[in-house]
Order: sequence, then structure tokens, then C-alpha cells
Amino acid sequence: MNKTDLVNNISAKSGLTKRDVEAVLNSFLGEVTDALASGDKVQLIGFGTFETRKRSGRTGRNPQTGNPITIAESKVPAFKAGNKLKDAIK
Repeated sequence: MNKTDLVNNISAKSGLTKRDVEAVLNSFLGEVTDALASGDKVQLIGFGTFETRKRSGRTGRNPQTGNPITIAESKVPAFKAGNKLKDAIK
């Protein structure tokens, strides 16, 4: 399912216009992005938690030359599923 499918399904189930659903979805995604960028986490009880995790620096290899390279540490986004979501998938 892509974003367009999601907007169409929510619109059909909620009775809201596609334009309104898309505006709400875009606002939600923007707020989650802003929260993660500032180091906060977004917790939706029963659904899951969006957070950032630290990935340690490590040594890798250049695939073309085989020479070792240093990969710097970084922050990456992560999602941890909640219990209701896990149970719905089982």
C-alpha cells in the first residue's frame, strides 16, 4: 500500500474528503519527522513508537577497491511495534 492508497482507504472509511485526509496525513508525517529530528520519540499506545537510535561507527570495505573505509556513527530512525499491532498481525 502506498500513500495514495492509504489516503483513498481512509477517505472511504471516514467520510472525509481525500484532500482533508491528505492534509492530516502530511501534517502527521511532518510532526513525526520534526520530533525525531529534535531527538524526541513519538509513542502511539497500542500501535508503536517512532524513535531514533545511535548506530556506532565501524570499519567497512569499499566494494570497488576492497580498501577499508571508516563509516562514521549516525542516528537512524526506528519503529518498535506495540502489542495491539503485534497481535493483529499474528
